[in-house]
Amino acid sequence: MQISPIGKFYGDAVYKYDAPRQGRLFAGHPGCIELAAGQNFEMALRDLEGFERIWVIFQFHENEGWRPTTRPPVPPKGKDRVGTFASRSPYRPNPIGLSCVRLLKVEGLTLFVDEADLLNGTPVLDIKPYIPMADAFPDAKAGWVEEQVGDLWTVEMSDDFSAQHRWIVEHSDFNLESFAQVQLSRGNFSKDVFDSSRRRLTVDTSAHAGVLAYRTFRIHFSYDEPARCVLLQRISSGYSAEDLKPGAEDKYGDKELHRDFLCCRRPGTK
Repeated sequence: MQISPIGKFYGDAVYKYDAPRQGRLFAGHPGCIELAAGQNFEMALRDLEGFERIWVIFQFHENEGWRPTTRPPVPPKGKDRVGTFASRSPYRPNPIGLSCVRLLKVEGLTLFVDEADLLNGTPVLDIKPYIPMADAFPDAKAGWVEEQVGDLWTVEMSDDFSAQHRWIVEHSDFNLESFAQVQLSRGNFSKDVFDSSRRRLTVDTSAHAGVLAYRTFRIHFSYDEPARCVLLQRISSGYSAEDLKPGAEDKYGDKELHRDFLCCRRPGTK
């Protein structure tokens, strides 16, 4: 079998933890698919703009090997793992993914999409239109997933966090609000949302607060378990004052951004 990519997806999600687990749950994850030139794909795209959604078949290009079982972000009750074929795990015998994204517009060989759960640089293998009449089965049983339907939490931003986040977005490619939505909106706080094995996370259950690490920044949040709500309080630097001294090693190339962030003293910054 010979399969060649027809193009690539480009978006803000660079690392695996940046991408939403299911794109449709988090609007505001836009990107574009750029198809290869010289393949007559312009003709292949004809008449596609009339569709609101498209299926994108792609390659999990950053995976190594596969796993027969997987631990879902929200495991079923009484289980820690499920079979790979009963999951959406990216670690599959053949690293092929399927995503139903919203099609915004088509310009030449570029498809602008939203609600995408693909990483930047993902090879795209094929594109097909989503047809509700043939593709939607709203009454179909969803196995163990049905037990997790009520585990969606609301993630909101305080004014301080919003101002800080806006500054960071204007000065970098980082999107901390999007990352927090992905990491803190699924599961229940006693088990899954506060599961530090999947992310760099510390929680003070007595204070109903925690800190979530995003690259070299830290997201401070509080939560209301009865209301199923997370409030993003503020952002701080993960570097110490010693780390940010002139001449210190800059492994990730972002210390100047942190210095500017701290100097601006955005609301809530310490």
